[in-house]
Amino acid sequence: MKNQYEYIEQLEQTISKFMKPLKGIPFPIAIKVVFGQKVLEPDIEDKKDKELIDDLSKIANTAGRNAKKNGIFRSRPNEVGNDMEPYVREALRGIGIVADIPKRRDGKKQAAGYPDIYFEDRFGRHVYLECKTYNKKNIGTTFRAFYFSPPPEKSKSKVIYDAYHLIVAYEIEETGREGRRCYIPIAWKVVSLYSTEIGVKHEFNANNKDLYKEKAILAEGRIE
Repeated sequence: MKNQYEYIEQLEQTISKFMKPLKGIPFPIAIKVVFGQKVLEPDIEDKKDKELIDDLSKIANTAGRNAKKNGIFRSRPNEVGNDMEPYVREALRGIGIVADIPKRRDGKKQAAGYPDIYFEDRFGRHVYLECKTYNKKNIGTTFRAFYFSPPPEKSKSKVIYDAYHLIVAYEIEETGREGRRCYIPIAWKVVSLYSTEIGVKHEFNANNKDLYKEKAILAEGRIE
């Protein structure tokens, strides 16, 4: 019996250590471990990389200008990033770059989850692009601004190429138009994720089969 108690105590201690958040993981290592692909590092001195950055600077400005003209009507500012994505895709197409929803490893397109956009640059290189928004007050805080989750299975992976992983981020300002709350982009940044360090927070979870097993149900009935 003593050995059983010791085993349970050791198991509790092990799980407790496992549940502590991991910090400072280099983004390229996380992508390699989770998806099996390399993250390419942009070099501002490289002619091809400079052209890619120039293209993204142009489309960031164009997309921002168009969104500012139309305005983004949302009840919550954290939803504005989703509305910037179509503007960014349209601006990329406007300079002759075909931007699309990323394909999974099984060939199906998937909008939900990281990353938002996939395209090949003018030199045929793979680029994953994420659209983000921020405001001046929170840009220097530790609030969560980026995340991705491992795919449930390898065939559903959205990162299937060695590629550049970049962000077009917009500073958003709240205003009012037509008596409604409106958000407009007022500045932009092109960001590389290559040097980003990320963290992992573990969670406990259960599927429906585990949750609703017969012995766990205490009572049930139908609504008449």
